[in-house]
Order: sequence, then C-alpha cells, then structure tokens
Amino acid sequence: MDAALHSTVAGGVATVVISHPAKRNAMTAAMWRALPELLARLAADPAVRVLVLTGAGPTFCAGADISSLTEGSDDPQALSVAAEEALAAFPLPTVAAVRGFCVGGGSQLAAACDLRFAEEGASFGVTPARLGIVYPASSTRRLTSLVGPAWAKYLLFSAELIGADVALRAGFLNELLPAGQLDKRVSEFTRILTTRSRLTQAAAKEFADGRTDRDAYWSAQAAGSGDTAEGVAAFLERRAPVFSWPSAD
Repeated sequence: MDAALHSTVAGGVATVVISHPAKRNAMTAAMWRALPELLARLAADPAVRVLVLTGAGPTFCAGADISSLTEGSDDPQALSVAAEEALAAFPLPTVAAVRGFCVGGGSQLAAACDLRFAEEGASFGVTPARLGIVYPASSTRRLTSLVGPAWAKYLLFSAELIGADVALRAGFLNELLPAGQLDKRVSEFTRILTTRSRLTQAAAKEFADGRTDRDAYWSAQAAGSGDTAEGVAAFLERRAPVFSWPSAD
C-alpha cells in the first residue's frame, strides 16, 4: 500500500490515519506536505466536532521516512514543523490514539494534539540526537510544556525510547488503556466531546495554549451564543443540552 493520509468523518468525529505500512507509518515528505491542507479541509467541514489522529495497523508513526526527505527542494524540518503547527492550530479538540511506535516525527505529531491516549505496549521517543539534528525550538517548547524541562531534556539528550507507563507518569499521555481497549475508549471519549459546548472548548483551547489576550473576544462570543442559558436550563430540566455556537448563519 502506498504511503498516504486517509480521513473519514462519522458522528462528528474526523479520523485521520497515517498509513505507510512498509515503514511503520513513517511520514514521507509528501505526507508532511499534505497534512496542513487536509486539516484545513476538515476544519472547514461543519460536520466535524473532534479530530482523531492515529496510525494504520499496530503502529502510530515511526517518525520521518528519511529516504524520502531528499525529494524536492523543501527543507525537511520546515515540512514537519509546518504540519505540526497546523495540527496544533486546529480549532477543534484533537486526540492522538497511539499504539505501537510513536517516535521522532510521530511524537512530534502526538505532542501537537490536545490529548493523547495510548495502548499498553506503545513506545515513545524523541530521536534527533541519533541523527545530529537540532530539534526545532517550537517543537522543544511544546514537548517541554507537556512533560516539563527535566523529562524534555531526558528525551532529547538520550534519544532513548520509553514505555507507555513511563510516558503516562511523565505527563505525555492522558490515558493508558489495556490492549484491545484503545479504539473503544477513544470512541466513547470523542462521543462525549461532541456533546459538549464547542464555545467552551474553543475558548479553553486558546487559553490553555497561551492566548490569554482573547478574554474580551470570548466574553462577547459567550454573551451572544445562548450556550450558557441552554446549559443551565438543560441542567435544571435534567436533559441533554443542545448547544448552538457557532450559529448556523
């Protein structure tokens, strides 16, 4: 099967699958280039409420396909950073569903998601020190914000792989699931996300990512949305809320 990114949308959840089985889903230059455009299309789709990023088969992503990075004139690191930044900027909640290897560029993509769920047996590593590559400043800051300076240095200095249990303790993972339970849990959790206030989620994502200058904007959005009134009414009436933000017009 050719190296490619595949996407589906069902029940408000967009699923993007990294598929390059011959090389443990390593990202080719073409795949790095394709990801920002794919994400832009999904962000513009009104049917999408949540995005899940995962890998085909038993592996999430084993990094960059080094053999493909000499193709074309683009700077390989610039390609990966552009894809990472596009994923981090996706305006809806994003979840990385990880099994198997999540290494190098795979860890870079997982870190750019809002949340990371993994199955027992997964392995994680940030491996530029094996190749003499300077890890991008933006990627280093993102990793440090997740696991703290000590763990970020441990991973970057050593380029060693860590198990999923260690990744959970370090703060890289939100949840660690028994073998065979990852898809079920991610499906359950993303279904919950699709029922929650998109207004709350969008504002929380910006604030958590450091956009603290947007208080006035989000206060105005909340005042005009009706979501707060609907949420309170639904709570008092013991029913599921039906949130309206953003409005259909």
